[in-house]
Order: sequence, then structure tokens, then C-alpha cells
Amino acid sequence: MADSAQNEIMEQVPYAVLGCGSTGYHVLQELHSNERNILVVDENDGRVRELRDQGIDAVRRDISAPDFLAGLPSISIAFILSGNQEANLSAVRTIRQKYPHARIMARASDPLMTRKLEEAGADFVLNQNQLMAKAAVYQINKIYANRVSQRLCSLLASWEGTLGIITHKNPDPDAISSALALSVIAKNANPNRLVCRIFYDGIIGHQANRTLVNLLEIKMEKMDPPALQECTYLALVDSPAPGVNNSLPPRTRVHIVIDHHHDTRLADSGIPFVDSRPGLGATASILSQYLQELDIAVDKRVATGLLYGIRSDTRDFSRNVTPQDLNNAAFLLPLTDGALLDQIMSPSLSEETIDILGIAIAHRKIQSGYLFSNVGYVRNRDALPQAADLLITLEGVNTVLVYGISDEAIIISARNRDVRIHIGNVLKEAFGNIGDAGGHPSMAAATIPLSFFNLVRSKEELLSLVIEPLISRFADIVGLENEGRNGV
Repeated sequence: MADSAQNEIMEQVPYAVLGCGSTGYHVLQELHSNERNILVVDENDGRVRELRDQGIDAVRRDISAPDFLAGLPSISIAFILSGNQEANLSAVRTIRQKYPHARIMARASDPLMTRKLEEAGADFVLNQNQLMAKAAVYQINKIYANRVSQRLCSLLASWEGTLGIITHKNPDPDAISSALALSVIAKNANPNRLVCRIFYDGIIGHQANRTLVNLLEIKMEKMDPPALQECTYLALVDSPAPGVNNSLPPRTRVHIVIDHHHDTRLADSGIPFVDSRPGLGATASILSQYLQELDIAVDKRVATGLLYGIRSDTRDFSRNVTPQDLNNAAFLLPLTDGALLDQIMSPSLSEETIDILGIAIAHRKIQSGYLFSNVGYVRNRDALPQAADLLITLEGVNTVLVYGISDEAIIISARNRDVRIHIGNVLKEAFGNIGDAGGHPSMAAATIPLSFFNLVRSKEELLSLVIEPLISRFADIVGLENEGRNGV
């Protein structure tokens, strides 16, 4: 019995390559670098002789024949790679029938054959056209990333003076960490002649954002005209253009724009450096790629900030995330400070935030899956998105609008999980002509300056007067029935 088992083991091969044209030969070479016990089956006499001359165990067989496995060792893993699609399909069926537990990878040329091979028992189907397309896109993206990184570095190296790095209003982790990373790149490119200052407008209100700034010791200055006049150059990060979610006058001369949103106003703008990638989940992902391409040593605080920026803007890789975001996060992960990241992600809540959450819950109005909540006057505007994040988890709720009023503006924070609606586009259509509005399919915000309503003195009175027509505009766009809208 022991002899029989030993014979069975000797008559097995770990790998078999069926069809050894150009694709099969490349796979064979890759396998041969680690494993010598490989069987090759091909119907071309000359190719079989060449392989034998190279010391490869090769046999001449037609893999489409039902009995082509007769007399051959048993197969553990089969690569079926001939240029004859029907022969590949026949070979998959033959191997699967004889060796039910074998692992089979087969080559296909089109989606229809891919489906047939999978139905016949192939574990993985290699579609060369798709593979070439993916490889082409990957290579051109890598070339683009390298060239744009080098161009940024060269530009920064040529400057002398002060670079003002500006985030969007009320900056979030993506904007904050991107600004920090850009300052590091500038320091590496031009350590002696270029000084960086990071500016923000609004407030850093969210507990996690304040914790991020404090623990990473990021120096951020409140933006004002005299400070900006001291800057020789201006850069926008996580903000698409002057005057868009920032308080710069629209015609302000800026020199760098790096963002994962796109704005048509950038066309023919004359800005020396623009990197706008709306396909990515976070601006921090773009900055992470710069650091990799420029081979800049990334310290723990920068890596921790960028990783949190990517995680925050993609909601822990569950929203608007791309393979590039995941690759960049994988690059950052071993460089981060885990304990520091835990502290940033688990900040204590302020009393005002707790109060706003309570008011948002108590004042909620729900109609046909839409939840509206008026929280009244707020000092910390970052409490609104926190309330929206909480309320979107309610059963039966697909879209949430939480709104309130600050000293400067009416603020609306929206969350959405209805795939039929792009909530960023809806808010832009509803409120973009009277304020800043926009965002992603699942999260968005709008800010309507009080300058539109400067005749009303009481903020609470103002909110009650204007919010109903504003919400009605939103409701009309999404097709929400009038019935039951009063009191929302």
C-alpha cells in the first residue's frame, strides 16, 4: 500500500503548461525560475523538440483530443494557454472531469469564451485583451504620476520666497494632511530658498481635525489678506480654484492647484501647476504618490496624517475609493504611528457637539426616505456633518439634510445612500447660484452666506424664514412630493 502511494506521488506534476506559444512560454519561464518539475503539452513538433533541448519535460499532444491525458502524470495546476479557444475549452472540460480538485487557469480572447471557460470549470480566466488594457492604463498612469511629480519638484526648486499653502474652508483631514505633505515636498525640493506657510479659513471644529493638527504639531495660520500678501507664491490643496470653497477672490493669482475634484474654471487659467484627478478618493492620495515618485523619506507624522486623510475622505475605504487609493494607503501603512492614529480617530466629543446631535435627533422630520433636521444656531459647524453621519444610519432613511445657521452663513450638510441620486450635484443645482455647494454622490455640503439676507437681524428668525423655500428647491429637484413637506 505504501509503494502504491509513493508511485502516485511520483507520477504527479505540480504544474502543466498546455499550449506553449508566446504566452505559454513566458508563463513557463516564470514558473521555471522556482520549479523544475513542469510538464509542457503542445501539438507543434518543432517547439516540443526545442523545449526538450532546454531540459523541459515536453510532449506532443492535441489538447482538444478527449484522450490527450492518457499516459501523462496527474496534474495539480494547469495553465491552458493555446491560441485555439475551442481547444482550450475542450482541455478545461477534460482536465476538470479527470482531476476534479485540480486548479485550472485558461486563456480567453473575448467575454463569451471567458464565460464558457468558467462554466466548464476554469478557476481563473486570463483575458489577454483586458489584461493588456489594464497594463496599458497602469503604465501610462505611472508615467504620468512620475512626470507630474518631477515637474512639481522642479517648479518648487526654482522658486525663492514664501509659499502660502491654502486649504479649503473649515479644513478636513484630507486638506490638512495634503497641505502638510506639500510643505514637506517643498522643503526637500528647495530647503534654503523657499519657506512654507499653511493657511486656512473658517474653523477647525471637528474634534478629530483639531486632534490631528495638535498631535502632528501642524502649524496652521488663519488666512487674512495681509498674511497672503507676504507670500510670493500660493498653492491650493483639496480646493479646485480660487473662490471655490475658499475665501480667495476668484481672480487671485495662484501657482499650484492639487485636488481630487475638477473645476471647469481651471481650463486656460494660466496656473503653472495643476493636478486635478477627480477619479481619486482623496487629495492625500495624490500627495502620497508624489512622495513615492520623488523617493522622499516619509516620517511617521506625515504618513499618519496622509493615511488618516485617505481613510477619512473614503470613509474607511468604503466610498469613492480606487485601486490607486488602496495602493497609496498600503505604502503609508507601515510608516504610520498606530498609537497616534488611534488617538486621532478616537477624540473626545465637545459638549456643543453632543447638544447638536441631540437637537438633530429631536428635530428630525422624515418623508419618503428623506430626513431633514433643523439644528438652529451653531458655533461649531463641524457638528452638522457628525449629526448627518449619525442620522443616515437610521432604518428607512436614504438621504439626510441637516441644516443650521452660524454667524456667517446658513450651513447644510447632506448624506445619501440612494444610488439614484448624486447628492453633490443636487446641492450644487439647488444652492450653487447663491453660495458654495457640491460634493460626492454620498456626501455633500452647502454654505449660503448671510450677505444674501442682511436685512434680517435675528439669526433664528432668518433661518425659519428662508429655510423652507431652500428645502423646497431641493425637494423639487429630487422629486419629493409636496404632501407633508410643510414643517420640514
